[in-house]
Amino acid sequence: MSAPAVLTQPTAEEPAAPHLALQRLRFTPEQFHRLGELGFFDDDQKYELLEGDIYPMPPEGPEHSTERTRLMYRFVSRQTRDWHVRIEAPLRLNDSEPIPDIAIVPGRVEDYESQHPTTALLVIEIAQTSLPRDRTQKLALYAQAGVPEYWIVNLQDRRLEVYREPAGREYKAIRYYTQDETVAPLFDPAWSIPVAELFGGG
Repeated sequence: MSAPAVLTQPTAEEPAAPHLALQRLRFTPEQFHRLGELGFFDDDQKYELLEGDIYPMPPEGPEHSTERTRLMYRFVSRQTRDWHVRIEAPLRLNDSEPIPDIAIVPGRVEDYESQHPTTALLVIEIAQTSLPRDRTQKLALYAQAGVPEYWIVNLQDRRLEVYREPAGREYKAIRYYTQDETVAPLFDPAWSIPVAELFGGG
């Protein structure tokens, strides 16, 4: 039987080798797009750039898809020349390019032919399995970018979470709406939306 290996501590005459610190590589939006141009990403997969990190977007279930389509029709029916609806399209927020389910952005569609919007009047995420990230990382990102209003359509608890008054990486005003209430977006306060309709009721 071979002798057991013996682990020894380095002596004063034999200093330990320095540990190499691993540095986290954070991608810029320009590098992110360059990787796409070079074919690093799967064409059948969508990716988000969140504060320098690249995340594949998870597959979504039928309830998520149905909810997004329902919301799309609800907002498109109200659309004006002052704002329009973007569906699963990137926003350029500082060093990030998130892809929210829905974003209401100022201006016309043609205003963004050469660059993604750098702000939004309202961002909506439909959350089921993504709820923890939508409440933390996504929320901090939208608040820091100054997005005045952020909605999470919470499919788990069947309620609408509304975040307003961005301050740093947080929102100071938070309210949870149940399905027997109505909500009015800040950009159109005269528009009262039954929360139940957002979940297919009403």
